[in-house]
Amino acid sequence: MARQLDEQIAGRFPVGQRLRVLDVGMGQGTQALRLARAGHQVTGVEQDPGMIAAAREELAGEPEGIRERVRLVQSDGRDTGVHFLPGSFDLVLCHGVLMYIDEPDPMLAGLARMLAPGGLLSLLVRNGDALAMRPGLGGDWAGALSAFDTTAYRNRLGLDVRADRLSDLTATLAGIGAPLHAWYGVRVFTDTAADEAEVPADPEALLAVEERAGKTDPYRGVAALLHLCGVRG
Repeated sequence: MARQLDEQIAGRFPVGQRLRVLDVGMGQGTQALRLARAGHQVTGVEQDPGMIAAAREELAGEPEGIRERVRLVQSDGRDTGVHFLPGSFDLVLCHGVLMYIDEPDPMLAGLARMLAPGGLLSLLVRNGDALAMRPGLGGDWAGALSAFDTTAYRNRLGLDVRADRLSDLTATLAGIGAPLHAWYGVRVFTDTAADEAEVPADPEALLAVEERAGKTDPYRGVAALLHLCGVRG
């Protein structure tokens, strides 16, 4: 997904431009730190105190110049209007968050308002059109059958969460003034790998295959996750 995001950044912004980035639901800060290392000014928003602590610990090991480019805010991401002015960011990330929110549209509208004109909104969601793939490939036929007619599922953490359909999010993005510009599949071939699976001997080959599949039909349509990029008009 990082390669997909970099592709969108390179195609939308001048080379060398230092972007104002908002990372909502940043977790332990993997993307926030990666973008700060690339020279961007990053604000990370995270609700979980443990994740905030992990991000601070990781940040503490970075050079001073990188630490100065990162600001951390504790919030669940649904009150961005309280913390920031509209149009304050060139890039807004919301990765792996919407599946935990029952009604995501208000949050998405708030995130779109944070974007400056021409800004990029990057979403990573569970693919509601492919929920039957994981149980089906695992031989769980009853689970696969039930997954065809729902967007609800139980994740690997044992939590009951929800997925999003591409058509629904396309309509939502158009309605909030950040219409879909590009979309990718994520984890096309690797979704069924065990959590404890070893890194393959040739990880670059795996990444190349996933990257190609993630932008190629029909493969991207059955990916476990969807990466959608909307652009603020």
